Amino acid sequence: MPLNTKNFKYIGLKNIEKLPNTTGIYAFFAHRSSQRQRRCKSGFLYIGKAINIKNRVKNHINQPTFKDNIFVPETKKIGFIATGSEIEALILEASLIKKYQPKYNTVWRDGKSHNYVSITKEEFPRVFISHQLLTINYKLLTSIGPFIDGKSLKQTLRVLRKVFPFRTCNKLPKKACLYKELGLCLAPCQFKVQSEKLKVKKNINNLTAVLRGQKKLVVKSLQKEMALSSHQQDFEKAKVLRDQIFALNNVFSHSHILGKEGGNLLPRRKEVSSFQKLQKALNLKNKIKRIEGYDISNIQGQEATGSMVVFENGRPNKKEYRKFKIKITGKPNDTAMIKEILFRRLKHKEWPMPQVMLIDGGKGQLNAAIEIVRRGSSPVNLKIVALAKRQNELFIEGKNKPVLLKNLPQDISNLILQVRNESHRFAITYHKKLRNKTFFN
Repeated sequence: MPLNTKNFKYIGLKNIEKLPNTTGIYAFFAHRSSQRQRRCKSGFLYIGKAINIKNRVKNHINQPTFKDNIFVPETKKIGFIATGSEIEALILEASLIKKYQPKYNTVWRDGKSHNYVSITKEEFPRVFISHQLLTINYKLLTSIGPFIDGKSLKQTLRVLRKVFPFRTCNKLPKKACLYKELGLCLAPCQFKVQSEKLKVKKNINNLTAVLRGQKKLVVKSLQKEMALSSHQQDFEKAKVLRDQIFALNNVFSHSHILGKEGGNLLPRRKEVSSFQKLQKALNLKNKIKRIEGYDISNIQGQEATGSMVVFENGRPNKKEYRKFKIKITGKPNDTAMIKEILFRRLKHKEWPMPQVMLIDGGKGQLNAAIEIVRRGSSPVNLKIVALAKRQNELFIEGKNKPVLLKNLPQDISNLILQVRNESHRFAITYHKKLRNKTFFN
């Protein structure tokens, strides 16, 4: 997003009820006539981020701290930018503060409190957080920042590392460490061919671009590379890139990295509300208390795995997750694999039954699931749906034509994508574990 004050939407202090209940950036602007504004670049007094912009601004005004009591009387208007994700809010806040240097962002102006993402200028760069802009004794490829919130920055790097694995060790070890097994490092200490070295460079470039607010450009680049790989029939590489795109979108959409300052209780209320809206959309009589998501992961049928993830009361319940090692052999057959894991799942009468089963796939996978689930005395208040990846088409049991997610309310669309992406992530994690075990054996 270009750093320009035109990106802001403005309201007066008397109209704070018109502020959105969304994640994003807010800014207090000074009166033009204020003599003190001469020391405020572009009129900015204070810039902050929040999970809920309206709640956070209300806190500044209705429950003021010593600092609030200083800049609120100087304020003429409030600007805001909705970001849609907490990571975007963190990145945009850092960029805006760096550009406009608001007068009362004293934490950023305190030299002891800067947070930078530093990347070393080595053949295999190291990524780490520093508390000052390093210029001496370090040969840096780049430093990104400053970031105000060190805790949120650490959490952001933690989730981004799952998408773009990077090195953090001071010296390259002689043997690959645990981070390689966890999928958090490409283990450049073991690299022998040039193609492996290029992977490190691509990951660093993508990570840098994302931290500079260029996530959309990164996604487009990955999509082009995926299309090219598919055209060249390098389907394994295309699948890896597809998974990377899903993972990047997923961490931006669903990672909660901000603290209580922005109204931390709101996401739970939103997620419960999305369950209620989905219930109405699927025409279910009883409340949706449990959603189960299913996915298959395999490469040409090798080490095929299945996953079951569970969402209850609006959030993932990881204690209820289950994984399946596919037992059928032969050529890859997703519908047969779906049948197998659902058959095995339904044998567990002690597991609570869901109100919604979400299958990763299209019409074929939906029909396969219906065939298995409806064999026995399955609950009446259970709806089976399937989500096809290509155009995000939602196939619903009992309906002939699919529904495009983009045509559904945003809350429902986000919930369905979250369940699908989580089942996909969980299946891939188990699949990688089995592949690594086979490889090392």
